[in-house]
Amino acid sequence: MNIIADTIKKYKLIRKGDKILVGVSGGPDSLFLLLCLFGLRQRLGIELHIAHVDHALRGGSSGDASFVKSWAKRLGIPISTVRLEGGIAEKKGSLEENCRQARIDFLVRVAKKIKADKIALGHNLDDQAETVLMRILRGTGLSGLSGISLRRSIKGMVFIRPLLETSRKEINSFLKKKGICPRIDPTNKEDIFFRNKIRNKLIPILKKEYSPNISRLLANLSESASCDYEYLEQSARKALGGDRLSFGLTELAKLHPALFRLKIRQSVALIKGDTRRVTFQHIREIEDLLLNRPAGSIVDLPCGIAARKTRNALKLQKR
Repeated sequence: MNIIADTIKKYKLIRKGDKILVGVSGGPDSLFLLLCLFGLRQRLGIELHIAHVDHALRGGSSGDASFVKSWAKRLGIPISTVRLEGGIAEKKGSLEENCRQARIDFLVRVAKKIKADKIALGHNLDDQAETVLMRILRGTGLSGLSGISLRRSIKGMVFIRPLLETSRKEINSFLKKKGICPRIDPTNKEDIFFRNKIRNKLIPILKKEYSPNISRLLANLSESASCDYEYLEQSARKALGGDRLSFGLTELAKLHPALFRLKIRQSVALIKGDTRRVTFQHIREIEDLLLNRPAGSIVDLPCGIAARKTRNALKLQKR
């Protein structure tokens, strides 16, 4: 529990008087997070509320909801739950991404309803390592190497992840010593998601053949990259006068490529709220647009966004 308190203090994740909505699936990580925050609630001066999402994708998922409700009752913490009956498995796109988005939407909705200050999630150090490795394999840049953020604003709410310096081994050891049996999602052992393949196949090979400390090393890489990226992002935000969607070609030519690329991503985020699905290839196409294509040329980006070159400017806009 001390490592959680240290992380919270070091990164100023929680302030005295905060109302924290805790996302609890019933699994080891989220249950550990809940118990730690409950144990620290008087020292931190915080109020807790639990949120649970049942994706209804497998038999037994309703048992997870009952399990979390029993812990809420045992600890005397109010709880909000939802069962997703809308056929999320039939929606277009990645099932993993659709589930993630549904969770975020529910958490934000509940947090605003109960006037929570922050939403706490149970991603741990090993999750961080897996995320970094996934992104490396997909050809990420410095942003992707930053991994999962300790603190991030999404849809007007602040999400915090106090367990990012705590390993899965430490979490399981704590629960075992306390005689607590969390819910275990059997699909975590199936290689149906990219993350599961990384966790179940690649990480064990890297630990055995290269370094038993690979998860900690990848997490360290993430922290270092995050620090560098934060500095570059601040510099890019200040460049050319802050948040803009239109830039003179002459002033863009003076920017270092690193700042130019970040500036474009920030402009996309202004329009769609984030930069998900905007790849390195999209940025390269915009660079080619500026250097080699005539005025009037357009580069199409995800989610109906276009980058258009005029005689004197580059403009980003909704199509």
